[in-house]
Amino acid sequence: MLSSKQQLTAVLLLAGRALGLNFTISNGQIFTPGFVVLDAPQPNTPLGGDTLHVAIDVTANGKLPLPPHDEGDDNQIFSIEMFLYSYMTGRNLTISNGTATANNASLGEIMAQEPGSTVKHINWVWPDCLVGDGNPGGDSDRGVYNISIRQNFRLNGDDHYTIFDVPINVTNSIPEDDDRPSCDELSNGILSPEEIDAEAANKVGVLFAPGDSTELDASGEDSKGSALDSKLAVYAGLVSLFMAI
Repeated sequence: MLSSKQQLTAVLLLAGRALGLNFTISNGQIFTPGFVVLDAPQPNTPLGGDTLHVAIDVTANGKLPLPPHDEGDDNQIFSIEMFLYSYMTGRNLTISNGTATANNASLGEIMAQEPGSTVKHINWVWPDCLVGDGNPGGDSDRGVYNISIRQNFRLNGDDHYTIFDVPINVTNSIPEDDDRPSCDELSNGILSPEEIDAEAANKVGVLFAPGDSTELDASGEDSKGSALDSKLAVYAGLVSLFMAI
């Protein structure tokens, strides 16, 4: 848990950037800088229960074929990682970094789940420090968090690594359970927005939303390709860091 001084610093940082938030949403789907389309949850949803449920389409709604892909294919997803973090609590928890741990405390490779399905359903058991009911109090680790989706992919022959965050509120009831993983076992160091530099990472822009002109080049000889300019000049950036106020 951050000290009072650290929390105040975080709030001031959030206040300075809150006006820059944007999502590209169509028919309830949230489009990202990459092939992933987020089906659930919606931004700022209060969440709880036994697990955190995240649903993502990994084909840009059918534009990208499912694996397997040849190593040289011009369009493919190499990996998807997910984290749950909060500048208010100082927690940065691994949902999936490609390696499953004991009792699925962190999940294995997302692209390998539900083979043949274009939608991947991530069900991650809430760790012990988020147990409780209602808004956080005292030194609680509950409260505003960000689901961070990291995509490592190739688009029209160019490789990209993008960062897309969506805010949630860990305020609904999460019951105690002896099988819940330890937050400390899932914790990573938390980087500042300047260190992450999502704006630079996400220069590819939000892709494949209705009205976007991005097209996929067919893989072939001398096919380097590039995305056409998007008609939607919306950048995800660190969209969810700053919903705490």
